[in-house]
Amino acid sequence: MSLIIRSSAIHAAGCYTTAPIKKGTRVTEYTGPLITKDVADEKYENSPTTYLFGLGNGDMVIDGHSTAMFINHSCDPNCETDEVKGRVWIKAIRNIAAEEELTYDYNLYDGDDDEALCNCGAEKCRKTMYSPEEVRRRARAARAAKKKTSKKKKQ
Repeated sequence: MSLIIRSSAIHAAGCYTTAPIKKGTRVTEYTGPLITKDVADEKYENSPTTYLFGLGNGDMVIDGHSTAMFINHSCDPNCETDEVKGRVWIKAIRNIAAEEELTYDYNLYDGDDDEALCNCGAEKCRKTMYSPEEVRRRARAARAAKKKTSKKKKQ
């Protein structure tokens, strides 16, 4: 696969294909050292940028060191991730034209960033890189906290 890294309108640098890619093709593998989430949290505690990819239930992560780490998030992606036996593959979910930026939905499920703002520009952008389930969970938690605060004020 012929992939290049260059400037991206989504976020700093992005990964682009120099040749068409057919739907269903494994584009690249997300590789790097495998570390625990706790080690990653400690290692990147004060770092604004990480290239971590959670495996399975999220206890282990890949500390990205490959072309795949430059694939940006989109709410209307052209790729998806596929975890197979502890390996993460980036796979085309539609035909992708040459020179097109590769993207997948990060579907974040944890993190300290309250918003994880999305800059993908998709027509139906949800404005966050968090998964729809995580967005709902955070909204429920915020409502519960607000309700608890309101009860304390009334007392």
